[in-house]
Amino acid sequence: MIAHRLYVGTIGEGLFRSLDGGESFRRACEGMFVECHVRALAVHPNEPATLYLGSELGLFVSRDGAESWTKLPAPLEGLQVWSLWIVPEQPEILIVGTCPSHLFRSEDGGRTWSEATARLERECPRLLWTRVTCIVGAPDEPNVLWAGVEIDGVHQSRDGSRTWQAIGSGLSSRDIHALAVVPSQGGRPRRLLAATNNDLNLSEDDGMTWRPLHIGQAMPWSYCRTLIQPYGRSEEILLGNGDFPPGTAGVIGRSLDGGLTWRLADMPGRANSTIWNFAVHPADPQLIYASSVSGQVYRSVDGGASWQRLLREFGEVRALAWAPEI
Repeated sequence: MIAHRLYVGTIGEGLFRSLDGGESFRRACEGMFVECHVRALAVHPNEPATLYLGSELGLFVSRDGAESWTKLPAPLEGLQVWSLWIVPEQPEILIVGTCPSHLFRSEDGGRTWSEATARLERECPRLLWTRVTCIVGAPDEPNVLWAGVEIDGVHQSRDGSRTWQAIGSGLSSRDIHALAVVPSQGGRPRRLLAATNNDLNLSEDDGMTWRPLHIGQAMPWSYCRTLIQPYGRSEEILLGNGDFPPGTAGVIGRSLDGGLTWRLADMPGRANSTIWNFAVHPADPQLIYASSVSGQVYRSVDGGASWQRLLREFGEVRALAWAPEI
């Protein structure tokens, strides 16, 4: 296991950082509200010391591994940042999703911003406001992106997030929690996976049509919260599963065939709630972290096949990231 920094974003307790692989943690909130609600974390793909953080107070950046933070002058006043995407091939391009639902784009690392043209439902009877829960891009087409909205389905951009269109029929639910992209291979088309409140859904036409995978037949429950792929192994997918939000139990599912079949990963018992977050980094594809929404953190050193629970527990965890030591 390489030397690294682990970041845990909480609700009401700000950000915590570990320098020893999760054995100990300290708050790392210098420059922002110490009790903020951290819902988005993203590490710069080429600069491990640079980290972006989204909260109810806007978007922040640290360039020293979370020693200190600076608020970016983004047009986010009154909005909560729920999702963040850094374009891997052009990391100066940032895309932010908020609650109530809006999408913003920066082409200069967060110094200036423009709001995307998108028809997003913003009011939601159950949640009061919709929120952009996830943003993902096509690995082989930087200008093609998808955003999942809770509760407003899947939206696609084909011009690098300048404009967005609602897409998709056949989803088991418009309550989108996470998206994953499996690149085309050997004549097989590109696949999209959408995690929802009642199933995992698969599309083989870039999200235009979907079919439910009936994940409850392979996993203990049908509630799906998060998806991640280990770096360099796009056919391998990890799924955060649980009984409900926040839930009282959670497990990690693992697919080795692009989401078609699933099995349970080896965990030291069920988590105390739904598995809500994963964290990966290309510096070590075998090292993956996961967390339950109710504060447990897990580590895998074999690419997600087996997991160890860390001793430290938090209140509520909504974001997770790790990066090599700087």
